[in-house]
Amino acid sequence: MKLMIAGGAGYIGSVLSPMLQARGHDVDVVDLCWFGNQLPSDIPVTRRDLFTVVPEDLEAYDQLIFLAGLSNDPMAEFDPAMNFIHNGALPAYLAFRAKQAGLSRFIYASSCSVYGYTVDTLYDEESPAVCAYPYGISKLLGERGVLQEQSEHFSAIALRQGTVNGYSPRMRFDLIVNTMFKTAVTEKKIRVNHPDIWRPLIDVRDTAEAFVRAVEAPAEVSGVFNVAYDNFTIGDVAKAVRKEVESIYGIQVEIEMNRIADLRNYKVSSEKARAQLGFNPRFGIAEMVQSLAGHRDAYGDFTKREFYNIQVFKALAADA
Repeated sequence: MKLMIAGGAGYIGSVLSPMLQARGHDVDVVDLCWFGNQLPSDIPVTRRDLFTVVPEDLEAYDQLIFLAGLSNDPMAEFDPAMNFIHNGALPAYLAFRAKQAGLSRFIYASSCSVYGYTVDTLYDEESPAVCAYPYGISKLLGERGVLQEQSEHFSAIALRQGTVNGYSPRMRFDLIVNTMFKTAVTEKKIRVNHPDIWRPLIDVRDTAEAFVRAVEAPAEVSGVFNVAYDNFTIGDVAKAVRKEVESIYGIQVEIEMNRIADLRNYKVSSEKARAQLGFNPRFGIAEMVQSLAGHRDAYGDFTKREFYNIQVFKALAADA
């Protein structure tokens, strides 16, 4: 299939785009490359404002994958307007244009953040989305705009991802496991804001595989899917990261436990994705840490601005 990946040079796209190409798909990436471009040279990348896309630009494609949203709460809180535009309005606009152009499927990168602060219950796709903060709300708006375009001949899929971690050629160190790995290695310390809060986690390789499964799903498949490896308390994540770092590097790592309020607390079920997409995640916390340790030569030190989304976004805002 011929695929357009909006935001395909980002953290997930830098793993997904080559994976899809290796499976025989024809991949084109459209990305403003705010964080650089680490894709293989044989994957075409066009730098373009996606709001300028019209049906004629899409007619050659079979499907469009949307990874172009603003990622994480700090970015959403720094610029709420841009957050709602890029996570809510932009995917809805592109889904509308993709349907006009005759594409067969639109896949939206949503987030389990839509669930917000929940009770100690396993949430599935039918559970209420009660988020009350800009990032989660914007992702929910994007979902609804995309899914509204679903029809007999146009599949719309929203993948509600758990917190994504692990090594990508477009590296990030503002994600929970990645951040804990960084401070464990550089400071021999892991800081935990609230040890009892729950999060679903997923390795970036499993995330990319979930998108592959969505691309290759039967034409009649549409809807919302949770995708995560498993659910963990933040305290347990810290202990797992410490165990792996101590084993790899032969050092002693301290865990500093705090009690800072958090608006997010959720556990999710990925059974629907397993049943309908054949989603079968393989990489747990230990494998995430091993991937980070195994690629130290690829990303070098931890200080590069492009490793931290909010730093890049603030610099872009200052230059505007």
